Amino acid sequence: MSDDAPELLAIADELYALPQEEFTPSRDAKAKELKADKALSTAVKKLKRPSVAAWVVNLFVRREPDQVEQVIAVGVALREAQEGMDAAELRALTKQRRQLTSAVTQQARGLAKDEGVKVTPAVADQVEATLTAALLDPECARAVRSGLLTAALSSTGLDSVDVAAAVAVPEALGFAASPTTGGPSGPPELHVVPDDGTERKREEAETALAAAQGTVGEAEATLAEATKAVEDLQARSLQLQSEIDELRRRLTELESSAEETDEELEEAEESQGEARSAHAAALKTRDAAQKAAEKLG
Repeated sequence: MSDDAPELLAIADELYALPQEEFTPSRDAKAKELKADKALSTAVKKLKRPSVAAWVVNLFVRREPDQVEQVIAVGVALREAQEGMDAAELRALTKQRRQLTSAVTQQARGLAKDEGVKVTPAVADQVEATLTAALLDPECARAVRSGLLTAALSSTGLDSVDVAAAVAVPEALGFAASPTTGGPSGPPELHVVPDDGTERKREEAETALAAAQGTVGEAEATLAEATKAVEDLQARSLQLQSEIDELRRRLTELESSAEETDEELEEAEESQGEARSAHAAALKTRDAAQKAAEKLG
C-alpha cells in the first residue's frame, strides 16, 4: 500500500457515495484541489465513474451495511450447507439463493428510486448478479463490502473473478464503506431456509430401496436406464448454466466498456472543441502576421 493509499481511500469513499451524475465533476474538482500533491491528484483523477449497476450496489452497501453483512453471512452458510448434498437438494438450495438475491435486488432498486434513479431490468440483472457473486465468492464479497465498485460482478462460485478490476483502487479490497443515512427501507430478515422434509424423504427412499431389492432384473435394467438419463440431463443442465453465466459475465463487461467509452468520447469531444478553438486562433494570428509582413515588404 502506498503512502497516499489511506487518503486516496478516504477521498474515494466520499466520491463513490455521491449521486452518479455528480461523480465526474466532483472528482475533477478534487483533483485540482490536490494539485500541490501531484501523485495524489493524478490518482484521484484516474478514479473511474461507477456504472449504474455498481452505483446501485454501492448505495445499498452504504445505506444497509448490516443487511449486506447478513447477505454475505448467508453466502457462507449456503456454501457450507451444499457440501454432501445430492442433485435435488442442490437445486432447492439454488432456488433459495435466487429468491434471496431477487428480494435484496428489489430493495436496492427501491433505494435507487428514492434517489431519483430508475433501474432498468438490464441494470437490475447486473445488480442481482453482483449480489449473487458476493454470496458465492468471498473475494467478490470483499469488493462489494468496500462500496467502491466501478463495475458489476459475476461469478459461478467456481471460476476466478478479477475483482481488483471492478473496484476503484486495489486497496479497496478489505476496505469497508462508510454508512450513509437515507429513508427507511424496511429490510426483511434474511436466513437460510432449511428443507425440513429432506431427512424424512431420504428415510422413505431408503425404505423403498430396501423393499425394491426383490424386484426382477427387468425392473433393475429400467431403473439403470432412467438413472443414466437423469445423470446425462443433469450434466447438460450444469454445462448450459455455466455457459449462461459466462455469457452474462461477458455482457456485463461489454456494457461496462460501453459506458466507459461513452465517458471517454465525451471528454475527447470537449478536447477536440478546445483544439479547434486554439487552431482558429493560431490561424488568425498567422494571417495577421502575414499581412503585417507584406506591408513592410
